[in-house]
Amino acid sequence: MNFLLAIVIFILIGLIQGVPSDDAVIANVKTDSPADEAGFEAGDEITHINGSSITSWEDFSTIVSENPKKELSMTFVRGDEEKSLTVVPDEVDMQDQTIGQVGVEREMDKSFGQAVKFGFVQPYELTKMILTNLGMLITGQVSIDMLSGPVGIYDFTDQVVQTGFMNFMTWTALLSVNLGIVNLVPLPALDGGRLLFVGIEAVRGKPIDPQKEGIVHFIGFALLMLLMIVVTWNDIQRLFL
Repeated sequence: MNFLLAIVIFILIGLIQGVPSDDAVIANVKTDSPADEAGFEAGDEITHINGSSITSWEDFSTIVSENPKKELSMTFVRGDEEKSLTVVPDEVDMQDQTIGQVGVEREMDKSFGQAVKFGFVQPYELTKMILTNLGMLITGQVSIDMLSGPVGIYDFTDQVVQTGFMNFMTWTALLSVNLGIVNLVPLPALDGGRLLFVGIEAVRGKPIDPQKEGIVHFIGFALLMLLMIVVTWNDIQRLFL
């Protein structure tokens, strides 16, 4: 159910907000931005920057962000004509680093087909990210101090709500995928743990002693409660101390 909910949410996001296009096409130019002052218009498709070929929005965005306050010569297609303009990206501080921005927005595709594709691709990508981070936690590459519990989730949810309804929907889908994966982890007291016992019983050809299974589940539940206490303490330290 968690994954189904996430799929439905992402499809709705794709239909309402649109799916980011892969093409380097400018959907909108912000007033008084470097792109506006240079003469760019909505619908312009960037093909080259400083002689380098641009085949996707990621190519365009990467070059712009890596060159704040540096002159960039851009070749683009407007209608049936090929034109060139020079623009100097603004310097913007974001997440402890300085990046370049020219003040343009990405084209969004609101077609039903793209929305459905988006609905399945995003949960898949989130699943890969969560499993990678879980693996890093198990191997010690990520500290348990980085984990958040109910308190931290509530605080971050409150912050996300203030940024807009679409961001809240995305956050809800992320939580749904996260809960779905955690619930399938083969640990006692979780559905994944129960599935593990069912698999063991299938291999053995006979059921496991209910008393022994109950003890394992109890120990697993106790460890989960201990983990909840640890992550809640992390949240309290981070938010209130």
